[in-house]
Amino acid sequence: MRCYVFGYPFSSRWLLLHCHARRLLYTALEPGRAEADFGRYDVKRVVRTIYILFSRSEIPTAKEDQEIMDLADLSTPLPEWFTEEDLAVYTSLYEKSGFVYPLQMPYRSLHKRHPIEDPKFEVPVFVVMGEKDYVIKFPGVEAVLKNGTMEKFAPDLKITYIPEGSHFVQEQFPDKVNELLLGFLKDHPVA
Repeated sequence: MRCYVFGYPFSSRWLLLHCHARRLLYTALEPGRAEADFGRYDVKRVVRTIYILFSRSEIPTAKEDQEIMDLADLSTPLPEWFTEEDLAVYTSLYEKSGFVYPLQMPYRSLHKRHPIEDPKFEVPVFVVMGEKDYVIKFPGVEAVLKNGTMEKFAPDLKITYIPEGSHFVQEQFPDKVNELLLGFLKDHPVA
């Protein structure tokens, strides 16, 4: 029996994949700092700021006397693909759950997980990224994605870049991402 696991960007699928790598097909924060930063504002403003900042192609970087939430210009409109209705839904969800778990999982817990003896994916891996995702600009990330380093850990790796895609490419271009995923599934049928 086979199963397909999709996720963004990290989650329990990470652990699931490494515990059951032969059976699955896969497509740091300083504690308290982000909570204090987010806690200065209402949830709607925090979600709005995250979507504005992380939809850009530049790495959002706060100066020494700033926090991430300080980078937001309240007059900046939401990205055109993220509606006020979307904002209301996300705000409602985060008002119920808070931000603690999303900050802990995965960012703060990666180093606490059990070591992986052979961190190699033995199944096809498919990654969809936006070409304008700011994450690509972190030192070394683009090189690792494009120079073959990833193939050491995922020999059957396919990375597809969506030209105008940002960090939230699956929300920005849901039809295109779904089309790509369906194509991947078609090429890797369940036996």
